[in-house]
Order: sequence, then C-alpha cells, then structure tokens
Amino acid sequence: MIDSSPQDVIADVVEQFVREELSHDNLHIARAVANILEAGGKRLRPRITMLAGRAREPSAAEDPVLASYMELIHIATLIHDDVLDRADTRRGRDSTNAAHGNRFSVLAGDYLFAWVFKKITQAYAAPIPTILSAMLAEICNGEVKQLRAAGDLGLSRERYGEIIGKKTAELFASCAEVGAIDALQQTGATPSADLRDDAGVKALRAYGWEFGMGFQIRDDVLDIVADQSALGKPAGLDLRERRVTLPLIAELALGDASMRSEVQRAFAAADEEGHAGTTVGRLVDRLRAGRGVELAKIAVAEHAAAAQAALLALPASAARDELARLAQTLTSFSS
Repeated sequence: MIDSSPQDVIADVVEQFVREELSHDNLHIARAVANILEAGGKRLRPRITMLAGRAREPSAAEDPVLASYMELIHIATLIHDDVLDRADTRRGRDSTNAAHGNRFSVLAGDYLFAWVFKKITQAYAAPIPTILSAMLAEICNGEVKQLRAAGDLGLSRERYGEIIGKKTAELFASCAEVGAIDALQQTGATPSADLRDDAGVKALRAYGWEFGMGFQIRDDVLDIVADQSALGKPAGLDLRERRVTLPLIAELALGDASMRSEVQRAFAAADEEGHAGTTVGRLVDRLRAGRGVELAKIAVAEHAAAAQAALLALPASAARDELARLAQTLTSFSS
C-alpha cells in the first residue's frame, strides 16, 4: 500500500524536483509550487499512477518519477484554476494568484506544464508523451467549456458530464493508463500505440475515468455542504463563480420556480458581493436542505461502483484491492 502521508516517496520525489531542478531555472516559480506542495493534499493522482502499474504488471518496479510528473501537472492546473476562480486560498494557504498576482500565476502554470512535458518526452517512450499531450488539450478544452457554461441554468446533466470528463476525469484516466503502460514497457513490451489496446490498460483507464467523474461530483457536493476550514478554499465558490454543477442541476430539475428565482438572484449578485456574499450564502443554505445534493451523492456512488467494476478485468492483487478501496472512499463526504 502506498502511504498517503506527506513523507511518502511521492512527496519526496516531487519536492526534490522542485528543490533541485525547477529552482535552477526559476526560483520564484519553484517557491510558488513548493507552497502548494507543502500545504499537503491527498496525492491521489500519483498514487493511482503507481498502483495502476503494479496492478497491471506486479513484477515491474514502481516509478515514482512518472507519478511525480502527474502530480506536477495537477499542480499546474490548480495554479491556473485559482486565476480563473479568483480564489484567495488553496489548501488553507494564500493561492498563487493572491500571493503573486494573476500575470505571474499564468506564467508559472505555463512554465510548469512546459517543464514537465519536456522531461516526459526526454524520458518516456511512445505512447506515453502522446497520451499526456492529448490529456492536456482535453483539460484546456474542458476549462473553456466550463467558462462558456457559467451562469447557464439550462445546462444539462450531459453537458455537465462532458465538462468534468475533460477537466477532471481525463487526468485520472491518463494517470492510470500511463502507469500501466510504463509497467508493461519496463517488463519488455515494445513501445507502441498498440499498448493502449491491452485489456488491462483499457480496464485501468476506465477505472481512472470513472474515479475522476465521481471525484469531481463529490468535490462539487462538498463545495455546498462543507465549510471553508474543511475545504481549504472558500465554501460555495462554484456558486460565487456562477458555475452550474450537478447538485444545482439536480435541484433545478425538480421544478421549483422559487429555487430558480433564487439562483438567478444569487448569480446576479455574485460579482458585486464577492466571496462573502449573503445572497449566495442563502442559496447555499437552501441547497443544503434540498434534494439535489442527495441526488448528486447517488451519482458519485454510481461512478465509484463503475470504477470498482472496471478492476474486475484484472487479476486479484494488493494493488487492485487498494484501487478499489480508493474508489470506495469517494462515497464518504466528511471531506
């Protein structure tokens, strides 16, 4: 089992990269990245990368380097997300944009993406660089679609699913896929795009996709039901950014005209009131008492079950069991 504590091998390798390599090129960016890393986090993406490798090929050596690159890609997306969300905090600390400004944050995120992809193309054979390049394009596509959907109370569950599939699930799916392919290549498989058609690789990618979908819906639920101290960022941030997520979609689908009116008022007031807005706060309270949150929790459970089902295509192993356990944790909303 991979330890999730800050002292685990994943954290050690990531922090070593920041300290010894990234800082050689740009100390200010290294400090900004280190600030996010030091704040903690579950390290789910690198854990899934390494577990997928062990689940597909137990004889392969663990690759904390590849896993660390996946975490750094995630960190770069967080830096950009905080600019888009105008977030002041991240994991209980000042966000990069709050500490250094938006222009620096955009460049820091871009630099980190470029640095990681340079390392990946130097060290890993096909199809790993291709998978990760396509993944980055999908993440950006998802962010654009999310921006365009802001304030759209007619957003369907299907369009919402497309957005979170691109911006969140694709990264988890790619973590599992490249972890499995890396393990196969370590044990003698010829680098080729055909490795993506391996049954075990496809099963692990499916696991990562379902896990990512459940993870994002759970995060959207927590944005409503958890408080800021638990989230490490402002509660109700999605609503303050006029972001329509599944709990709200499900609530609006119940047909309560007064709820729709209240959402319209809250979205209209969001820019004026900011993060401490009372209008949005009242909407959060009403959503907590409604049925939409519970319906969204059911969707999380469905994705968690689908992720576990995907693993059945793989031989029994400790790594497979750990992946299944991680999927099961999605159904807990204690944050």
